[in-house]
Amino acid sequence: MLKIGLTGGIGSGKSTVAKVFEVLGIPVYYADDAAKRMMNEDEGLKQKIKQQFGEEVYDNGKLNRKALAEIVFNAPGKLDQLNALTHPATIAGAERWMQQQTTPYCIKEAALIFESGAQEHLDYVIGVTAPAPLRIQRTMQRDGVSREEVMARMDKQMEESIKMKLCDFIIVNDEQEMMLPQVLELHNKLLSLAKNK
Repeated sequence: MLKIGLTGGIGSGKSTVAKVFEVLGIPVYYADDAAKRMMNEDEGLKQKIKQQFGEEVYDNGKLNRKALAEIVFNAPGKLDQLNALTHPATIAGAERWMQQQTTPYCIKEAALIFESGAQEHLDYVIGVTAPAPLRIQRTMQRDGVSREEVMARMDKQMEESIKMKLCDFIIVNDEQEMMLPQVLELHNKLLSLAKNK
């Protein structure tokens, strides 16, 4: 079975693309959702996060995401510290999950595939790209945040053009080019690559 990564910058629409693959019968592992779940359920990880960022990032045993975001997005190096704790856990979780799948290929959707080194565990990586102004607008609408907050998050991610150069396949999600035919074409290509593996 092929292990496929799906990535893109904030607001690129990678989750939307992932949902289309799911409709086509392809299982998708959402790394961000898994990380959030682990940060609430994995006692070892919770302890490490408390040691690194303080007890106040948890309220009654549940992660206070707003408090943690305040710390990691406003202090240099703090996001790297958090990622160093969560990435190994989510990479291992994705590996276990992928071993259980029975389809010709499965997908791991994650914003930080290259930043975390997760591409080492994948056969191919799909990049979802969209122009920066559209990505900013989408994220502001989705998360109810200011333009400045979106820009601050984007600054913490790998430059979009560099990320796309590292990908094996690209899906353009710019609301000009139709996204669905691109996904269908790629789906057929991946099925044939899986058959020939």
